[in-house]
Amino acid sequence: MWQKYSSRLPASCNKETISEPNRKMIKFFLMVNKQGQTRLSRYYEHVEIHKRTMLEAEVIKNCLSRSREQCSFIEYKDFKLVYRQYAALFIVVGISETENEMAVYELIHNFVEVLDRYFSRVSELDIMFNLDRVHIILDEMVLNGCIVETNKNRILAPLFVLDKMAES
Repeated sequence: MWQKYSSRLPASCNKETISEPNRKMIKFFLMVNKQGQTRLSRYYEHVEIHKRTMLEAEVIKNCLSRSREQCSFIEYKDFKLVYRQYAALFIVVGISETENEMAVYELIHNFVEVLDRYFSRVSELDIMFNLDRVHIILDEMVLNGCIVETNKNRILAPLFVLDKMAES
C-alpha cells in the first residue's frame, strides 16, 4: 500500500512518521451546519465517543460564535482549529500546533470544490443522503491524518468507477 502513496506523501507524513500518533497533521475533520448539527466527522486519532461529543460541542461553539471578520484559525487546547464557512455549513479541521494553517485552509476549499464537481453544486442534503460518497472523497484526500491527494480528477476517479458499476 505504501508504494501507491509514497511518492505523493508530504515530507511530514513519510512512512516512518505516519504511524506515530503525535506526528499526524490532521487530528479530525468536521462538517457542521449553523444549528450546530454535525453532518460529517472523521477522526484520525482515537477519541472515545463521549469525549468526541464534548469536543465537537466545544469546537462548534467556538467556531459558530465568531464573526466573519475574525480569523479562521483558533488555538484550542493542544491543537489548532482551521475552519471555513460555505453557506450554512462550517468545515472545521483540528490540526497539530506545528502544521501550516494555510495549507489546511486550502485543503478545505479543495474538498468543497471536489464536492461541487461531483454533486454539481453541493448542498447539505447531498451530504446527508450521500454520506458514503463524501467519506470516499475525504478518504482519497487524507490518509491517516496526512494530505495525500489534491488532484480533483484523481480524487473523483474511484467514485466515477463506482457510479459506472452501479449503472450496469
